[in-house]
Amino acid sequence: MSADAITPVFVRLKLSLLRNGLRQSGGRKAAYITSAVFALLFAALQLIGLIALRGHAHAESVVVLAVAVLGLGWAVMPLFFPSGDETLDPTRLVMLPLRPRPLLRALLTASLVGIGPLFTLCLLVGSVVAVARDGAAFAVGVVAVVLALLVCVALARAVAAANVRLLTSRKGRDLAVLSGLVIAVGAQIVNFGAQRIGASGLGELDPAAGVLQWVPPASAIGAVHAVSEGSYGLAAAQLALTAGALVALLALWSRHLTRLMTSPDGSTLPGAESAAKERSSTGLARLLPPGRTGTVMERSLRYVWRDPKTKAAWVTSLAIGLIVPVFNAWQGTGSVYFACFAAGMLGIQMYNQFGQDTSAFWIVAMTISSTRDAYVELRARAYALLLITLPYATLVTVLTTAMLGDWRRLPEALGLSFALLGAMLATGAWTSARFPYSIPQEGYKNVAPGQTGLAWISIFGGMMAAALLCAPVIALTIWLNVSADGEDWTWLLLPAGTAWGAVLTAAGLKLAAPRTARRLPEILAAVSKG
Repeated sequence: MSADAITPVFVRLKLSLLRNGLRQSGGRKAAYITSAVFALLFAALQLIGLIALRGHAHAESVVVLAVAVLGLGWAVMPLFFPSGDETLDPTRLVMLPLRPRPLLRALLTASLVGIGPLFTLCLLVGSVVAVARDGAAFAVGVVAVVLALLVCVALARAVAAANVRLLTSRKGRDLAVLSGLVIAVGAQIVNFGAQRIGASGLGELDPAAGVLQWVPPASAIGAVHAVSEGSYGLAAAQLALTAGALVALLALWSRHLTRLMTSPDGSTLPGAESAAKERSSTGLARLLPPGRTGTVMERSLRYVWRDPKTKAAWVTSLAIGLIVPVFNAWQGTGSVYFACFAAGMLGIQMYNQFGQDTSAFWIVAMTISSTRDAYVELRARAYALLLITLPYATLVTVLTTAMLGDWRRLPEALGLSFALLGAMLATGAWTSARFPYSIPQEGYKNVAPGQTGLAWISIFGGMMAAALLCAPVIALTIWLNVSADGEDWTWLLLPAGTAWGAVLTAAGLKLAAPRTARRLPEILAAVSKG
């Protein structure tokens, strides 16, 4: 079958998939329509803003960076949201008598149908209008828009085809959980960049734009600006680079497509060799305490490494806990006390300890027959958390202090961090027993339906209680800093904060243990919901 014959079929197939997806439920239809309206509204406002940028001295830098970020988004979205488009999986077509080249053209054309391509088109058109100054530039702009749009779509398709075996597996779907990390880290980077631009102006973008104008698809917009400046040779080189990138992406996509359509799926082949391998305990177990404490610590650390949602929560906390104090110190507007953010972000991991086990908690519940068992279980989980948080909080505090050059305040910043960490371990242990809730294993939700209130009470109520428990150390810090001779004694805040955090942790575990032992059936029912 030729490309001309199957292309309309694939376009109709794409439209049918969109239409039938909306028919599945009213909630899905409402969510799709709402997201479409907001996306198109944002695209329209963005188009107006880019047009208003026309004639600005740094317009080229803005649009080049915008298109480069857009291209990056097209590259990573298939990895984090593989279920957003059913047509991303070409293995569903393996039984059809289709040749790779006609199939490639049909899929590329069908990929241009949707909100994403329309949003991209609006941004590209606005970018061309912002930098084009004459008829020749607008003529090149038409070619640039087509090339840039095709590069974005081909990039997404090539990435999806190269990783389709992963994306359609359970581990691949769990990869989407890490999208929260990308959003969180990206938000901090955008905030930092916006502050720098607000302080120094759009000229801060020029060095980065000078490099990215040679990176497709941003190079296509750079060609439009080059024509406006009369640099036709430069424009030709940038357009040729964009076209070359499109050809390379199509070739890469075609190669992966051919392999997918002709080779067997390795995941369906017998895994006798791997099944025969015995799983031995890692070297970590030999470094942990013997008995139940070491076993529970190893299990908790394995969750951090293997469970997708637990790993995503930890990685996000580690990243944000470092970014906030370091970025503020880098700008010269931070304080050593911002380093407490690292301890606070990691202390949250103590909350809802049993919910992290989900339905597997029944195995743990069978081993708890007394208050002593519950205490050892909670204490071991706290030890596992401290194994990571203590050195990490120390590292972030020392790094922030070094960037600010305020070494005199290092002991008090560390003391406050350790006190806050101890308070959050204490309140986390108690709320884990008092307000447990389930964490769904599939999808993007972190709270089972109907348990949102429990999650809010557990996390935010516990954080407020932790802040109140830290009040003595905070008050001592303020008093020593305002007292005439107090600065000579601020070093005492390190041992005082450490001791206070240890006392709070021990007290919190002692209070939570009997409640945990008494409420095992209720906890099991709560964490197994959904």
